[in-house]
Amino acid sequence: MRSPEEFNFLDPKTVDDPYPFYAVLRENSPVYQVPGTDIYLVSKRHLIEEVLERQDDFSANLTGVLITGSTGEPQVFNLSDLGGTVDAIANADEPSHAVHRKLILPYVTPKVIAALEETVREWAVELIDPLIDMGSGDFVERVANPLPIRAMALVVGLPLGDADRLLDWAMAGTELLAGTTTLERLSLVAGKAGEMGAYLGEHLQRAMVGSKGEPPPDVIGALARGVQDGLISERDGVAILLVLVGAGGESTTSLTGSAVRILAEQPELQQELRGNPMLISEFVEEVLRLESSFRAHYRHVKHGTKLGDVELPEGSRILLLWAAANRDPETFDNPDSVNIRRPRLREHLAFGRGMHFCLGARLARLESRVILEELLARTRSFSLDPRHPPRHVNSIFVRRHAELGLIAAG
Repeated sequence: MRSPEEFNFLDPKTVDDPYPFYAVLRENSPVYQVPGTDIYLVSKRHLIEEVLERQDDFSANLTGVLITGSTGEPQVFNLSDLGGTVDAIANADEPSHAVHRKLILPYVTPKVIAALEETVREWAVELIDPLIDMGSGDFVERVANPLPIRAMALVVGLPLGDADRLLDWAMAGTELLAGTTTLERLSLVAGKAGEMGAYLGEHLQRAMVGSKGEPPPDVIGALARGVQDGLISERDGVAILLVLVGAGGESTTSLTGSAVRILAEQPELQQELRGNPMLISEFVEEVLRLESSFRAHYRHVKHGTKLGDVELPEGSRILLLWAAANRDPETFDNPDSVNIRRPRLREHLAFGRGMHFCLGARLARLESRVILEELLARTRSFSLDPRHPPRHVNSIFVRRHAELGLIAAG
């Protein structure tokens, strides 16, 4: 019987293919303390759901993250060294969380997101056609990266012309949570996060000045109104925008890249979806389960408590491994395989669960479906480019392709 200690949690090989490690955790140590740290990995679905229900014991506030030490060992970096905890939207507790969520919900309703489909489709065609015309290219660079950041900017109310800068900042923001980041690299990444915060603060202030009593047209307008009405502080508004920009860029970029890679590896499935586009939505759900865009999220232990049979000291942290729970064989039959006809396709935890269910889930699903529809409709086939093998970013937090070379036949 294998043990978690046989794996180096932060080794690039384990990060690139974490699923054998997750399987060992689920089987032998569902609440596992990362050696030398106060961080515990939670890998079983029922334990993750228990944590989500126990809000009096576990805070969503982000107080510290794993980083990689000088000799490759895991260390904990306390975010107080960067100015304090993160407590906006996904990282907020009640009652603040409900206030933050209420401000944003009107801009992610089914009607609002559905109205974006035509624009998203136009962008998808604009980005996909050149790749097909060339016959090959990096799908991530050409499609999976630029489209989601545009969509996020549109919903939030940021200039589309700033998409490249927003993308760079968004990826830097999630690198703070990568676990593989060294202390030296962390200072550089934190600097970029500071730049993004300053940029977002300027736009929030402009929205506050420009507000004249009419309903805000976008998220940033709603946050400006919230500051003016005393519902949130200006600092809260910037923190919420930081989370939205990071998550909005990452989720669909990661999801779409994984979906296209799986189809490139499975030509029969690719042809099935090409012949029956109605199944694309089901395929998106299966990719969300199989290759969860966000592998994990932190929780802070408010006071000494117990999870499973493990005692958790006050001030420690746990890392909820969505990606491990989404391959839990107690929930899903043959969890490591693609099955678009799987019962209860949406029972995965890729977007979280309960009050912290991802606000951007509806937009991510729309973007991914539309991109896949257009890619499949505009090609006879596509496959991986052997000259540029798929490559993931080196992160325990996100499951995103850094490069995905395709050969496409129109």
